[in-house]
Amino acid sequence: MKIRQNARHFASRKALEMPVVSDVVKWKLVDMHTGIFLKKADEEHREERREHLDAFFDATMDSYLAALQEGAPEAEAREITHIQSNFDFYNHGWTEMMEFPSDELEEHYERYETFFSKHGITIADPLGEFAPVEMPEPPSTPEKLDDPVHPHAEGGFADDVYVQGDDGEVRVGGQDEPEDVNISDAVGVDEGEA
Repeated sequence: MKIRQNARHFASRKALEMPVVSDVVKWKLVDMHTGIFLKKADEEHREERREHLDAFFDATMDSYLAALQEGAPEAEAREITHIQSNFDFYNHGWTEMMEFPSDELEEHYERYETFFSKHGITIADPLGEFAPVEMPEPPSTPEKLDDPVHPHAEGGFADDVYVQGDDGEVRVGGQDEPEDVNISDAVGVDEGEA
């Protein structure tokens, strides 16, 4: 899968691991991801998916932290959450929201099978042990699975994590955490942020 990585990602990671500020950053990250993916959804289905996506992304923040605690680099830990999201989108028939084509689901699962198996995550159960007690369930569009359309998907990146930096260059595996990470760069920490 191809993802972006910059100083803000590292700052947000650090902030998620800190007391007090972590709640603010987590809420902002959830809200940001819900907004990003709702824009990819068909307009007539956006609002009915919001509550589900908020709960889903909240749970993926826990899987992100677990992956980091188990030694995954930041890019891989974040990619795990994106893969979980794509499993969920597929399960609901929300193919227009997917970041990679549905025929790459198995390949992405297999790359992180050790982590996924340890936490009960499968394609059919994308949150595994991270699932909240109650998960809002919006309507699905299973008919889209018969002939999936993936306008936002990029195929061909299933063999590794590909990271596009601020310079536009795509690197395999991501970058090392900078030494001068500033928590004020984290999502949600700067009050003036839109």
